[in-house]
Amino acid sequence: MAATKEFHFKPYSVGRWFVWGAFALVLLVAPRLWTSGLAQTLLTQMGIGIIACLAYNILLGQGGMLSFGHAVYSGLGAFLAIHALNKVGAGTLGLPVSLVPLVGGLAGMVAAALLGYVSTKKAGTPFAMITLGIGELVFALALMLPEFSGGEGGVSSNRVVGAPVLGITFGPQIQVYYLVAAYCFVCTAAMFALTRTPLGRMLNAVRDNPERVEFIGYDTHWVRFLAFTISGFFAGIAGGLSAINTEIVNGEVLHATRSGAYLLFTFLGGATFFFGPVIGAVLMVLCGVLLSELTQAWLLYLGLIFLFMVMYAPGGVASLLLMNLRVAAYGKLGRIWVSYLALGGAALTALAGAAAMIEMVYHRQLNEALGPQLRFLGATLNAGGADAWFGAGLLVAVGAGLFELARRQYVQQWGEIQEEIEKLIKRRESL
Repeated sequence: MAATKEFHFKPYSVGRWFVWGAFALVLLVAPRLWTSGLAQTLLTQMGIGIIACLAYNILLGQGGMLSFGHAVYSGLGAFLAIHALNKVGAGTLGLPVSLVPLVGGLAGMVAAALLGYVSTKKAGTPFAMITLGIGELVFALALMLPEFSGGEGGVSSNRVVGAPVLGITFGPQIQVYYLVAAYCFVCTAAMFALTRTPLGRMLNAVRDNPERVEFIGYDTHWVRFLAFTISGFFAGIAGGLSAINTEIVNGEVLHATRSGAYLLFTFLGGATFFFGPVIGAVLMVLCGVLLSELTQAWLLYLGLIFLFMVMYAPGGVASLLLMNLRVAAYGKLGRIWVSYLALGGAALTALAGAAAMIEMVYHRQLNEALGPQLRFLGATLNAGGADAWFGAGLLVAVGAGLFELARRQYVQQWGEIQEEIEKLIKRRESL
């Protein structure tokens, strides 16, 4: 008797196509909306940062591996890419400039395969310490090999080499942006596809319950190792794109500060969500370029924001967005918008007072020769007078007190709304 075919209906995911289409549209239209040279440079750095943070999140968010040395793989990718670019310019390497980032990706993958085999033998805190040690080792080794790293001055190159393809020379910043945008879209799609593969699912299982994974016959070391190698590949692509964008690479790309930035902003964006690192990468560029221009104390502000997020929103910005989208989907967001205004106003009040105190401290330490007067938010403060310090302290105290009162009211309202939503869900399921 002939075997009968079984047909399974799989619904067409319109929402997913809409999201990816919107992502591609944003990448295409963004430089047309912000046409200045600064804006296009920032957009280019954001595209590179998205790839780097998503690559890091393969370890942190999907695999539960806290790495303190992931800049090693993006940095080595940048060095190999800049050397390849120099060889293309010298005519000894017949490779289009658009494919040079793949050289960085392969370099990052090979380095991750060599170093990751040892690192991924352990998990948890031992893994984190091993990656920290490897990161410092590679950074020190790079400075000891000036033929490779260029010493303190780094290695420079020229991205306008070879014959133009379709008139594209990669001289104008807009052309570099679209190269980065193309890699960003493809790499983001590839890393999202990884989360839907058996390896991606098994990586989540290793993160959540490694003992049970071993019990059913899988080698957790090899799962972590494969994920580590794939992450190194995408990190190397980010490094290669960075080399093309800046046309210079020095030892700082291997430093622990870069690894810390990946960790910090991936967490702030939301490591437990796929699109969280995308938000984190945007914040990383805005803080590193714009916020650093506004104040010398930008790292201190960044630390305060990180502390605030750890205390009140450990899921990152992505979790805040999704939680409120869920509330909005059930038509209950209007009930708590007043609480949001109260929380925001109180937080801004406390932040203004704290920022005034921080700026006065920095002014007295770094700009004492300019006198005690400084401008802050349109007002003139006297860093040597007690009234300015008293006023700033009063703002902090009042803002913190109001924030705590508003937070308690918000928590009560939020709990009531969540109970109502759960009742609605159970009612629909029973129909």
